[in-house]
Amino acid sequence: MTDKQPDPIIETRDLTIRFGGHVAVDHVNFSVEPYALKSIIGPNGAGKTTLFNMMTGQYRPSEGQVFLKGRDITSLGPAERTRLGIGRSFQLTNVFPLLTVLENVRIAIQSREAFGFNFWRSYLHFSDTEDEAYEVLKEVLLEDKWDQVSSGLTHGEKRKLEIGILFALKPKILFLDEPTAGMGQEEVPAILEILQKIKDGKDRTILLVEHKMDMIMSLSDRIAVLQEGRLIAEDSPDQIARNEIVQAAYLGGGAKIE
Repeated sequence: MTDKQPDPIIETRDLTIRFGGHVAVDHVNFSVEPYALKSIIGPNGAGKTTLFNMMTGQYRPSEGQVFLKGRDITSLGPAERTRLGIGRSFQLTNVFPLLTVLENVRIAIQSREAFGFNFWRSYLHFSDTEDEAYEVLKEVLLEDKWDQVSSGLTHGEKRKLEIGILFALKPKILFLDEPTAGMGQEEVPAILEILQKIKDGKDRTILLVEHKMDMIMSLSDRIAVLQEGRLIAEDSPDQIARNEIVQAAYLGGGAKIE
């Protein structure tokens, strides 16, 4: 007798979107178990970011549905989905450049707790919030940059700060869209360390779009493969690496996923 699989925390059913005559995502059925790290790969233009945009509420699908813990959230916008526990990063960094690293995270916490933000109020009124913000910065390896203005960070540090801002919102599901985009090779291991810590914590679910295959293979519990908007494979990293259909679709058959 096999153990019952946990119900998915998020899933799509026949999710489809058309832009004019172009079908960008085509009847994708996709689910993620709680506390798993699941990656989505595919060639450029496969529909990975578009799928993220529908699951997080930036785009309204032409057909199909999105469910969160069994609840149909297809009609909800991004803000409502955030309140339900969905956090999203983008390919481009999204931080307040004129505020310090700590202030960026503190604002996210205040937003979560509906404190509101008053620029004229002394930061001393937010001591508890600042303590929490500092703990978040430790999680993303930025505690030594807490008082630095965000515009002075390196690109990799800004990516870490963006993940910290997501952490501060306390989402149950993290949608990370190319978190290492634009980074130098020397900055990538820090992001890998942060994601491994999240995975090891077993208290958040992660959906990851990333082009660095060594990172995908080392982190993922499961990998889904899109081609021309369709889900063509979904399996463990080892099985995906051996899948001839994936090799042909993703790399044109000319190289191996390792």
